[in-house]
Amino acid sequence: MDFSLTEQQSELKSLTHQFAMNEMRPVAGKYDEENEFPFEVMQKAFEIGFLTSGIPMEYGGTGFSNLDNAVVCEELSWGCAGMFTSMMANTLATTPIVLFGSEEQKQEYLAPLTKEMSFACFGLTEREAGSDNSMIKTTAVKKDDYYILNGSKTFITNAGVAKLGTIFASTDPSRGARGISAFIVPMNTPGITIGKHENKMGHRASNTCEIYFDEVKIPAKNILKREGFGFIVAMKTLDYARPSVGAGALGTARAAYEEALKYAQNRVQFGKPIASFQYNAFKLAEMAMEVDAARLMVYRSAWMLDNNLKASKESAMAKIMATDVAMKVTTDAVQMLGGYGYMKEYPVEKMMRDAKLFQIYEGTNEIQKHVISLEILGNLKNIG
Repeated sequence: MDFSLTEQQSELKSLTHQFAMNEMRPVAGKYDEENEFPFEVMQKAFEIGFLTSGIPMEYGGTGFSNLDNAVVCEELSWGCAGMFTSMMANTLATTPIVLFGSEEQKQEYLAPLTKEMSFACFGLTEREAGSDNSMIKTTAVKKDDYYILNGSKTFITNAGVAKLGTIFASTDPSRGARGISAFIVPMNTPGITIGKHENKMGHRASNTCEIYFDEVKIPAKNILKREGFGFIVAMKTLDYARPSVGAGALGTARAAYEEALKYAQNRVQFGKPIASFQYNAFKLAEMAMEVDAARLMVYRSAWMLDNNLKASKESAMAKIMATDVAMKVTTDAVQMLGGYGYMKEYPVEKMMRDAKLFQIYEGTNEIQKHVISLEILGNLKNIG
């Protein structure tokens, strides 16, 4: 058992931290306030390889391992959770193609994303189908060598800037989740309309929109694997995505802890730094402990995936642990700073707003508990 990062991973962590500190932190407040997408920062992120981290090197990508990616995600989210979300949404969208795409699909759709700054989106959620994917209403009807897509998706990260989408639609509504299929969809295809950019509480530097499909014609060769395989594609993809979400939450939590620690050491009340009061000292100890515990769980799930071990349970546990820690630590940081923590002049109020979304997206924490319960209980019909 080895708890150390390799020399390469340590260098990657340092490089990413420098990028987060120099390129993200100075403008995070501006993009959050303006609810604006940071194209200039994203161009620099693309040049380093953060936008193509999930694409294997043979197709021109950075080809990070899952543990590499966890290390990177923590540092990026330390810089700005919203920018992190749009960067890593690219990996979420390309992972289905990496895992299930044919060689022809990978060459045609992954390689171009590495040639110039490009974004991709993962289109699963709908207004009536959030946690319950079996309720998907978007349909794909086969006609000759094409599928015709009709319907809509909601809360889709990068939808307004995406060049490519992995879109889930029902090819057989009578089969529920077993009738869902996954498609590779160029976002400039006629019939696709992008809705308004959502005005969110946090992660405001990320682009989040609805997508509408009206008689959208997609070549049949763009289906991933086969009809009815989409639910498996989605669930396997989310197994791989959860450590990244956990790592992102971890980065925000660590950033808030560092702000609270710095403030408590410098804020003087009753003639001494507030860190010297036992309640505050113990609170800081709790924050440090929780961040460290979350990191260990995130790293374990990423390591398991890198070693081709089934990690549905462990990645769900890591996602819950890290995102709940982020919500608690950022709230505690705001409390530690008191009135100053509530002001936009200080960064912890943004961190607290950002932390909430980690508990919601890519499977709410309640759904993660469902995943864990299925893993530990199995089929109840076979028990007893």
